[in-house]
Amino acid sequence: MDEKIPQKLTQISVPTQHNPLLAQALERVNANQEILALWEVMNVNAMDRLKMSDHGIVHFQIVANMALKMARLLQKRDVPLSIIKDHNLTHNHGELVIFLASIFHDLGMSVSRDNHEEYSLVVANPILKEILDFLPIRERTIVVSETMHAIISHRKDGKPYTIEAGIVRVSDAMDMSEGRSRIPFQAGEVNIHSLSAAAIDSIKISEGEGRPIKIDIVMNNSAGVFQLDDLMNSKLKGSKIENYVEIKATIETETEKKLMKEYTVK
Repeated sequence: MDEKIPQKLTQISVPTQHNPLLAQALERVNANQEILALWEVMNVNAMDRLKMSDHGIVHFQIVANMALKMARLLQKRDVPLSIIKDHNLTHNHGELVIFLASIFHDLGMSVSRDNHEEYSLVVANPILKEILDFLPIRERTIVVSETMHAIISHRKDGKPYTIEAGIVRVSDAMDMSEGRSRIPFQAGEVNIHSLSAAAIDSIKISEGEGRPIKIDIVMNNSAGVFQLDDLMNSKLKGSKIENYVEIKATIETETEKKLMKEYTVK
């Protein structure tokens, strides 16, 4: 991310950039007490009970901002979102799908971590219809359906059919900078996943030279390569946006940061 996001949030903030559909949905989301309560429940399950990284409003804010930035970089290079090509709607509708899927993709964590992607569909469906009741019925039906597809496609073996779903899938995987995925490591859980997460210092999205989207990842230790490999092979590959993204990873320290003193096989 280009700038740090406060760790205590009560509302989602994204640049609406003259998108009235996004602006209206954002206002409704921030006024909805059920959504805020669900995010609270999800984070209790994730952080307090399962000792995972944040899965609440901070996570969704980061994912939504990264996802919208990627969508706008594609638009700048005249790469149309799927909702334009397939349904003859607008880029504004596509951003609405991306935003809603970004902030609702983990709603099922309020029920269970296991199969949370499927539970997310159940929890999100009525909320989406309520948030989007300002749209004509055809537009609302399409946006809800495309959002639900993006939600289910973020699972480990997900197969996005749309660019919007691919953007959300990749953005979700990229929320790993500034120590945000380091909670298990700090709690003493030492494995390749926690070590690799602790090695990521920052992620920046910008316009690429050859491809529309450039992702710069700064690491403090080469263990971060595991996280990078997981991002590229598990999330970016098959996302429908892999041909539009270039990734550069660097270690910006003279010597690698020492992440642990020793490791005992148990």
